[in-house]
Amino acid sequence: MQFIRFGDRYGKKTPCVVDADGKYIDISSIVEDVNPETIEAGLKDKVAAADLSALPKFDAAGKRLAPPSAQPRNIWCVGLNFSDHAAEAGLPIPEEPILFNKSSATYCGPNDPILFSPKMTKLDWEVELGIVVGKKTLNITKEEALDHVLGLVLVNDVSERAWQMERSGQWVKGKSFPNFCPTGPVIRTLDDIEDHNNLNMWLDVNGKRCQTGNTDKMIFDVATIVSYMSEFCQLEPGDLICTGTPPGVGAGMNPQQWLNVGDKVELGIDGLGTQKQTVINLGDA
Repeated sequence: MQFIRFGDRYGKKTPCVVDADGKYIDISSIVEDVNPETIEAGLKDKVAAADLSALPKFDAAGKRLAPPSAQPRNIWCVGLNFSDHAAEAGLPIPEEPILFNKSSATYCGPNDPILFSPKMTKLDWEVELGIVVGKKTLNITKEEALDHVLGLVLVNDVSERAWQMERSGQWVKGKSFPNFCPTGPVIRTLDDIEDHNNLNMWLDVNGKRCQTGNTDKMIFDVATIVSYMSEFCQLEPGDLICTGTPPGVGAGMNPQQWLNVGDKVELGIDGLGTQKQTVINLGDA
């Protein structure tokens, strides 16, 4: 099952599922939206039990792609979670997942612009696999973890490296500018993914392939991340966990490469769709 939403950033959204023909089915008569409350209340089971053939198709022409779920309560991230990215960064393989947060204001649609501030000097990109939590999760085992996941989603973990690495404090400083977390286009449920440990990932900047990877290079897999995090914090329905990026980020290039106004970023993961963003001046947003 694939959940997708359409609508202006500050207006009402239309929640849909994608049928076998790639058409959008409006599910707003079943659930008011895809959000933390409806996920907690059994969103997936309600939609699965409905007669989708009796529901109207949604014409998405000219409509903005919204994030596939409404604002999550928390956005969590895992750093240096790909063995080949850690090597690119010249850093040792982490013994435990490196955890940090992104501000809620980073959350935006998959094709919304990346905002450039005149105070930025090292704006970077990161294609990532996102986990959408399906229910309250605390102190669970790795064997239980996948039962607590609603599905997976494509994320661009946009970063300002100077703020992240050269200013004192935690990584969150370089990860939390508005629109630094384009998410979507779909949340795909785990039971609809043949092997989430073997998904190809890629990212292009201005038409040039920069990142190529596969989730089989993740140091800590989806189940390990969810179980590990539940030892320290309660994960909430709808929470987004960004799980790390493969090599090819701007910070890892020689010479290093950074995004500037007018640059175009395109990225994708097998079965989770694609995103397209343009970097624009903050004042033009």
